[in-house]
Amino acid sequence: MTRRDPASPPLTRKRRCAVYTRKSTDEGLEKEFNSLDAQRESCEAYIASQRSEGWVLVHDRYDDGGVSGGTLERPALKRLLADIEAGLVDVVVVYKIDRLSRSLMDFAKLVQIFDQNEVTFVSVTQSFNTTTSMGRLTLNILLSFAQFEREVIGERVRDKIAASRARGMWMGGPVPLGYRVENRKLLVDEAAATTVRRVFEGFADIGSATRLLPILRAEGLLTKHGRPFDKGAVYKLLANRVYLGEAVHKGKSYPGEHAAIIPQALWNQVHEILASNPHMRAGLARNRSPALLRGLIFGADGRALSPTHTRKQGRLYRYYVSQSVLKGGADDAPYRRLPAGEIEALVLDQLRALLRQPEVVVGTWRAAQEEEADITEEDTRLALERLDEMWGELFPSEQARIFGLMVDRVEVGTDGADVRLRLEGLGSLAREFRPRRAAEIGKAA
Repeated sequence: MTRRDPASPPLTRKRRCAVYTRKSTDEGLEKEFNSLDAQRESCEAYIASQRSEGWVLVHDRYDDGGVSGGTLERPALKRLLADIEAGLVDVVVVYKIDRLSRSLMDFAKLVQIFDQNEVTFVSVTQSFNTTTSMGRLTLNILLSFAQFEREVIGERVRDKIAASRARGMWMGGPVPLGYRVENRKLLVDEAAATTVRRVFEGFADIGSATRLLPILRAEGLLTKHGRPFDKGAVYKLLANRVYLGEAVHKGKSYPGEHAAIIPQALWNQVHEILASNPHMRAGLARNRSPALLRGLIFGADGRALSPTHTRKQGRLYRYYVSQSVLKGGADDAPYRRLPAGEIEALVLDQLRALLRQPEVVVGTWRAAQEEEADITEEDTRLALERLDEMWGELFPSEQARIFGLMVDRVEVGTDGADVRLRLEGLGSLAREFRPRRAAEIGKAA
């Protein structure tokens, strides 16, 4: 057995060193040499200076870019802790203590993990020895200042957001339906803004979100996330003061830099309805006549006609008016204003006549068969007759839903109205109103 010469220098144990780097924001990380590289370079130089003590650099990189030091939920830090517990690391080297953590509580958890695995922690710019009581006191003082700095930075950010909101600036967050963001500013997205106006106008006309939903779904209108509207989405949209051109922060609203989508008069009308008794609102909604041709009626020139109304001596007068007239454009539309009741009755009479035509019945039957293969042509004919018979018993909002399913477009010209049908929608109604057979009734019983 060979014995070591007592005069020879003592053996130096190899100590595997892992460098951990962190930057709170991702600004500048795309550069060839960034803050994380600068931290790593300093740490690697320190490790090289301790080569005589057996320090060697591990090849794995533990870099967290764009991650706050106020949390332990960091990808690279999690990998580092896993390697520590696997016995692959002896020393953790950082540029400064706050790169590892800015929270006293979180740092205490990390120190506990280090101690359990006999891992040493080193900061290359802050010299102290954690094995002594004075070293631990120094460490706690440094961490207290790091946490204080983090809290001050948070307060400054919150104050900046509040001040910017008060000036009407957009400060990020979910972009509301009807807007898009360019150069950190909200701009109106006209295609989506049409949906927002439709929801506000529809609620003002009907007075009930429950009865508005079938109409919105029949028109194929979707939320910001591409889903059909539900009551929660409708009420959330109606309560958003961003649509008035305002910036809101912690319950306070300020004039915004962005353009409004909803005029103040329409906002007031909607919120007067929302402030009323829900039971009273439901009763009014049953008796209120929605505009059946909203979004469906066009002039011969291709311009849409929009519903509007006025009151004279307590009576409500409804009309369909050319968009060009509403927007103050040239008054060259073939029809400036059409009485809503008359044109709706004319279209309804024409629609009833169309539903009796054999080719329409056959087309509806074939559309219905795509979902229910067992539906017959006779079932389809009886369903359309039943729909005609029940029309007068339906609530106005239900009539509007069915109308939206049946009609694709109405064009008004000098020789009357041309109604184009939606066979897919008619097929859906045929399945909905088809008479139940005796076998089906017995099965249900």
